[in-house]
Amino acid sequence: MTAILILGVDPGLNRCGWGLIVSEGSRLSHVAHGVIKPPQQQQLASRLHDLFEGLSAVIEQYQPTEAAVEETFVNSNARAALALGQARGVALAAAARRGLAVAEYAPTTIKKAVVGSGAADKNQVAFMVQRLLPAAGPVTADAADALGIALCHAAHGGFRRRAGAWGTHRH
Repeated sequence: MTAILILGVDPGLNRCGWGLIVSEGSRLSHVAHGVIKPPQQQQLASRLHDLFEGLSAVIEQYQPTEAAVEETFVNSNARAALALGQARGVALAAAARRGLAVAEYAPTTIKKAVVGSGAADKNQVAFMVQRLLPAAGPVTADAADALGIALCHAAHGGFRRRAGAWGTHRH
C-alpha cells in the first residue's frame, strides 16, 4: 500500500492554516501543521505574496503528494468573500506551481467527513482532529481546520492513480 502525503490548506488572508498527514490505507498519521500570518498592516499584494511564499516553503520542505483546499464560503459580506477567494487563489497557485493535484471541498463536506455532521462548529472539528491525530498535540483553530481538510481528502480516497490525473477537483 502506497503512503500518500496530503497537504490540507485552510485559506485566509489574515491566517492561513496548513496541515500535513500521511494516509496509508486506513492508517492516518500527523506530520506537521502551522499557520501563516502575513502582517495585517501590509498592502494586499504583499500579504498575498507572503501567503504564496509561506505555502511554497511548506510544499518545498515536505514534498506532499496531493493537496486539498477548502472552497470559499460565500456569505453576506462580499468584501470578506473576495479576500478569501484571493487567498484561495494563492493556495491553488502555490500547489499548482509544484505540479500537485488539488482537490477542493465544501465546508460542509469537510465537517461531515471529520465530525459526522455538516453542521459541526469549529470546536467540534478541532476536537475530532485531536482525537484522530493525537500526535498533533494542541493545534490552533486554523491549523485544526487545515488538518481536517487533509483528513477529508483521505476519507474521500485521495486521487485515483492514473495517467494524467492531476488538476483541480471539486467535492
